[in-house]
Amino acid sequence: MANANTFRTLVGKLLPKTDTVNAAGAPAYAFSAKHALAQYAVTGCFNRTYYASAEAQVAKVVDLAYEAPPEFVAKTAIYARERGFMKDTPALLCAALSIAEPTLFASTFPRVIDDVKMLRNFVQMVRSGVTGRKSLGTQPKRLVKSWLEARSEETLFRASVGQSPSLVDVIKMVHPKPANDARRAFYGYLLEREHRSEQLPQLVKDYEAFKAGTSPVVPDVPFQLLTSLALREEQWVAIAKNASWQMTRMNLNTFARHGVFQRRSMVELVAARLRDATAIRKARAFPYQLLAACRSTGEDVPHAIKEALQDAMEHSVYNVPEVEGKVYVLVDVSGSMSDPITGQRKGATTKMRCIDGAALVAAAILRQNRSAEVIPFDDRVRKLGLNARDAVLTNAQKLASIRGGGTDCSAPLKWLNQKKAKGDLVVFVSDNESWVDARRGSTAVMNEWQVFKSRNPGARLACLDFVPNGTTQAAEREDILNIGGFSDAVFDLLSLFAKGELQSEHWVGEVEKVDL
Repeated sequence: MANANTFRTLVGKLLPKTDTVNAAGAPAYAFSAKHALAQYAVTGCFNRTYYASAEAQVAKVVDLAYEAPPEFVAKTAIYARERGFMKDTPALLCAALSIAEPTLFASTFPRVIDDVKMLRNFVQMVRSGVTGRKSLGTQPKRLVKSWLEARSEETLFRASVGQSPSLVDVIKMVHPKPANDARRAFYGYLLEREHRSEQLPQLVKDYEAFKAGTSPVVPDVPFQLLTSLALREEQWVAIAKNASWQMTRMNLNTFARHGVFQRRSMVELVAARLRDATAIRKARAFPYQLLAACRSTGEDVPHAIKEALQDAMEHSVYNVPEVEGKVYVLVDVSGSMSDPITGQRKGATTKMRCIDGAALVAAAILRQNRSAEVIPFDDRVRKLGLNARDAVLTNAQKLASIRGGGTDCSAPLKWLNQKKAKGDLVVFVSDNESWVDARRGSTAVMNEWQVFKSRNPGARLACLDFVPNGTTQAAEREDILNIGGFSDAVFDLLSLFAKGELQSEHWVGEVEKVDL
């Protein structure tokens, strides 16, 4: 038998040496500019995280946007919006492209700026000055005008909620020319200027009549335009009937409080809407948002609605890969994983934590791979028994209840090596800020992974990160995937990786496939 210590020393010499430090100050491997940009694009919400300020994240993304090739920046913006369902970073990348490569910007803009929220985000990013300009400029202004002209008055009115900037602010900035009397009247109405009421869209007339009390019919307008009004129970019922999937998810307690669920027909209608798999995909729902809805429903929300939310959660992770062979899911439960999943922002911090998202991923993989083992860790391995037959929600809650301390990402791999464990796929879900196992040369994670590989030559390691990050504990190579993000698109990539179907550079290669 070979001496184990000698073998480990030899392995360490063959592995790549670390070339940077992570946010915790420990040795790590730096991502390439392309990979780092993709990582930030699908995880960055520009709020303060455990290790970085919002300003530092914005500055990093801007630097990467000017360092990476413009074509890749455009593809990353599109990927982050269409596959990652992100809002802030795609808008920022568009703003950077408007300076760096106007031609690419023109073709990228309509694919990334696909609703009013994204339009407002883009304008906010440009006017902030972070990309090097504080005014829209000729080309961006022309594209914003074209965007407005391509939408009907009804569409714009439904999207007229929200501030900083509001849709009205955007209209004032670009001064679009009305193409007809109806559009002229509509802009006058929004800008609180003189206009002819009879030329307004019927939806606006219906809304004004409802506000004035001259019509009892609740107009089909966004929830936010109605909440300041004194509404009766039947009017709340009408609102719930017309609500979108996302609005329904976010206002279950409100509907319960106003008597909507006193009617059995409404319970059935809302439950059917929530578990509609097509509607879930169309709403671009993150799995963790459903977990948040499940946790926040009050006692007045009917059990049938809560069951529908659990069904919806199962639908939201429908593409979790079923892997041939043995799977291990290593879940980081250290202290930093208790930070909000989208960062901290005064007055708008989500209650969902990184550990909640990590637990959800682990529970979903366990549901599809009944022989999988979930191994929680912080500075050591934590024991926790999970039943693969339990609901995703149940197992996610069990995992998220663990409160840990420091971070040692090599601990679970070391534990598996001590057991001489056999395996085919290992999935790390962590913020990658390992520091307890800091060492010179290669990282402890790479050292332990190489030992695991010597016993399992075909094994693959996937590292999933929920936080904006430019480093990793496991250097990218054929058998190692580094990926970030909140959406269920990560499951698609895990599936391809597990089958050995990803091309070179793995995730960056998938971004490169985006057609411009």
